[in-house]
Amino acid sequence: QVQLVESGGGLVQPGGSLRLSCAASGRTFSDVNMGWYRQAPGKGREFVAISGYLGTTLYSDSAKGRFTISRDNATNTLYLQMNSLKPEGTAVYYCDVLRYWGQGTQVTVSS
Repeated sequence: QVQLVESGGGLVQPGGSLRLSCAASGRTFSDVNMGWYRQAPGKGREFVAISGYLGTTLYSDSAKGRFTISRDNATNTLYLQMNSLKPEGTAVYYCDVLRYWGQGTQVTVSS
């Protein structure tokens, strides 16, 4: 069974940076897509970025140019480097693999 554990969230000022991690276990992940989603208070879950198993990446418009998704297949870890964070980036960030979800990690962008 796939298990996902997100970490790296926290409180950051606008313009700051955070690096999220998602530790995956339960199978090999080098042959599957892995992605990040987020859910802001009172809103639905929205797509942030995806890392394709063939090396491609895709970003939402809000993430493009500021966020970088990467993966380490040797350690089954997915990352999300977030720079120039904005208050509207406040949300719980979730890792998604094969429609499995972790518990999420809270990111709060506030001064």
